[in-house]
Amino acid sequence: MFFDTTVHSSEDARRIARRRLPWMVFDYIDGAAGSGHGERLNRETLRAIRLQPRVLNGVEHRSIEMPLFGRTARLPFGVSPMGMCNLANPSADTLLAKFAAQHDVPVGVSTVASTSLEKMIELAEGNAWFQLYLSGARESSDGLINRAEAAGYDVLVLTVDVPEVGRRPRELRHGFTMPFRIGPRQFVDFACHPGWSLPQLLRGAPTMANFGGAFGEFDRTGSRAAANWAVLDAIRERWKGRLVVKGVLDPQDALRLKSAGVDAIQVSSHGGRQLDSAPAPILALRAIRTAVGPEFPLFYDSGIRSGEDIVKAYAMGADFVFLGRPFSFAIAAGGARGLAQLATLLAEETSITLAQLGLRDLGTVTADVMADTAQR
Repeated sequence: MFFDTTVHSSEDARRIARRRLPWMVFDYIDGAAGSGHGERLNRETLRAIRLQPRVLNGVEHRSIEMPLFGRTARLPFGVSPMGMCNLANPSADTLLAKFAAQHDVPVGVSTVASTSLEKMIELAEGNAWFQLYLSGARESSDGLINRAEAAGYDVLVLTVDVPEVGRRPRELRHGFTMPFRIGPRQFVDFACHPGWSLPQLLRGAPTMANFGGAFGEFDRTGSRAAANWAVLDAIRERWKGRLVVKGVLDPQDALRLKSAGVDAIQVSSHGGRQLDSAPAPILALRAIRTAVGPEFPLFYDSGIRSGEDIVKAYAMGADFVFLGRPFSFAIAAGGARGLAQLATLLAEETSITLAQLGLRDLGTVTADVMADTAQR
């Protein structure tokens, strides 16, 4: 039976990846906290936002480039930091870094990336931001900050919404642990997906490349509950580059972060992977924009699946948008080809959406493009 592997949408990428990935790996990437209601709610909230078409505005020439920290991103979206990307494909990190270099967009390099932070910024030709989990363990954090500084990173992304790792039943049911522990269920799972298993065997199982040896070990499920505002202040004083704080959903927290001197805030629910009952981050984005004012840089991730979603995030107050899962699924679905197809369709959908709204560039997207005045 013929199975189409062309990526025409984010959902296509997910559907193809679901066939190709072991169940354990797919549920790790796709899973969310609790029942997954929070993740679904945010995507449903995004879907419910209506945009107002406008006509006869001469929109044949359009631009989707966006200014970002003194540079010009040629696409209006970047890559969120994701741990262990090479689970999707042994070349995932490399493909994402080269994608970032090609389009002058940032790729978030996770603390628990499968490729070292030094190699990632080299492959990304400087278009890499290093992500660090905010923790009370200053020695480990300082070592990674020193490495990031030495490697040439000028943006540090502090992830603050993981005081404890959210409980994700889907991955727990499959016995997902890092490092892998291969039992009978996992062996059968891998054997049923040879298209994934054989390349992984040839390249070796992915590891947490920023750890081991002199850099110690990383406990994925370890507590970071000791992190507090004093730790943030110390990192702000230590880090001379731009500092982004990721995982913020509360306007009061946003105002305090602005006062603390951070350079940008990334509104995010961690893709719904932390608190199932969290508010829809797309609505939190609007509330935080109102709180911090029109000039303070706000980034957004969580639930973005299309070009229309990207435009909606800009309309709700984002200055730049990031995606995570869709990139992992596209690479799992088709490697470099799948990633290119997804990026192209997202760019085309964004441009087409601008045309439908009677606009020529994303810089002119405001709350006025939303059809329902209650959403503005």
